[in-house]
Amino acid sequence: MADQPEPLDILASLLDMAKRGGADAADAVMVESAHIAVAQRLGQREKLERAESRDVGLRVLIGRRQAIVSSTDLAPAALREAAERAVAMARVAPEDPYCGLADAGEIARTVPSLDICDPVEPTAETLVARAAAAEDAARAVKGVTNSEGAEASWQRSRIALAATNGFAQSYATSGSSVSAAVLAGEGTGMERDYDYGSAVHAADLPDPAVIGHTAGIRAVRRLGARKMKTQQVPVVYEWRVAGGLLRHLTGAINGAAVARGTSFLKDHMGKMLFAPGIRVVDDPLRKRGLRSKPFDAEGLPTRARTLIEDGRLTGWLLDLASARKLGLASTGSAARSTGSPPQPSATNVWLEPGVATPESLIADIASGFYVTELIGMGVNAVTGDYSRGATGFWIENGQITYPVSEMTVAGNLRDMFARLVPANDLVLRYGTDAPTVRIDGMTVAGL
Repeated sequence: MADQPEPLDILASLLDMAKRGGADAADAVMVESAHIAVAQRLGQREKLERAESRDVGLRVLIGRRQAIVSSTDLAPAALREAAERAVAMARVAPEDPYCGLADAGEIARTVPSLDICDPVEPTAETLVARAAAAEDAARAVKGVTNSEGAEASWQRSRIALAATNGFAQSYATSGSSVSAAVLAGEGTGMERDYDYGSAVHAADLPDPAVIGHTAGIRAVRRLGARKMKTQQVPVVYEWRVAGGLLRHLTGAINGAAVARGTSFLKDHMGKMLFAPGIRVVDDPLRKRGLRSKPFDAEGLPTRARTLIEDGRLTGWLLDLASARKLGLASTGSAARSTGSPPQPSATNVWLEPGVATPESLIADIASGFYVTELIGMGVNAVTGDYSRGATGFWIENGQITYPVSEMTVAGNLRDMFARLVPANDLVLRYGTDAPTVRIDGMTVAGL
């Protein structure tokens, strides 16, 4: 790729082609990426692959009509054809009164340094060693009888964005990950579990052997799982699955869903949603954050925001189009691929920790469910009704006891948010993170 034209030069040429072809305005995004992944199962290498790509997307606007084309062919003739096609499509596209670029006065003028790109590309041998260390440690746990394998990967991307409003910037990101999944037991009594870690810089990645050992211990702990009768009990979400509740929150406050009227929180702006003291943050500027970015997909500056302050919903996640529909200003939350228009999206989101330890959070629970894994996506975004498959452990007299599986936890997200109590064990590990949380009064179904 070293002998290729610079991404911003390619985008500038593409925008010029669109303007000369009849576009009133245009923006273009280019993503260059490289990815390496290795996998091992039962001590044997199963996969070693590398992929590289360069994709470009062009959005053309003629009046209030817009069209998007994307291409992996960056030859001048191919780009010229793409620009011509985009202009022709925009001429016949339906009008959208809310589409359009940012005003020149709104765009980001500087790109903050977020330390989100590791300059070191690992060798294939390094990744093979990480995967091997993870699986070997998992299989060494007494009671582990089979393996789904371990995987180690690395990726680096450069994102460039340019528009006819004067914006032209780029940034690079990277990420490394390692995972392991193993089985314990025999026959119909087998159980599976996993662990994984990811980081922007490989130096911050958890020890692969610890990842593997944790996966093995978790699988063995699940042996002898039971089903429980249907009942209403407190449910405690382990920290590694509690972040899913935040994803339901950010989906419900996505400006596109709110503008369409398809969110169960569409009328909750400024209202109490959680208990007093609860705080949820979205910070795209966090150093070494897995989802950090210095500007959004429309060239607007990004900033840290408190989505929930003292239990109250403070606002939506907005791009320009959804903000215009709602009569508000963009929050710099736009994201896009090369083949789609901008849409609102969250970045690094976390629930601030509480004061109680996980142990004290469950100490007064006579009977309850400690959830360690969730299955399925049974959430109604319009009503907030929530029903998901779950496995974990039963709580008796304030203690985590025997494993349970093939269970369902159900409730309504409005009620769940209002009853949520966080512990103090927040770990910023996945990009959307929460400490262990307790929610009383949920319906648990098994037998």
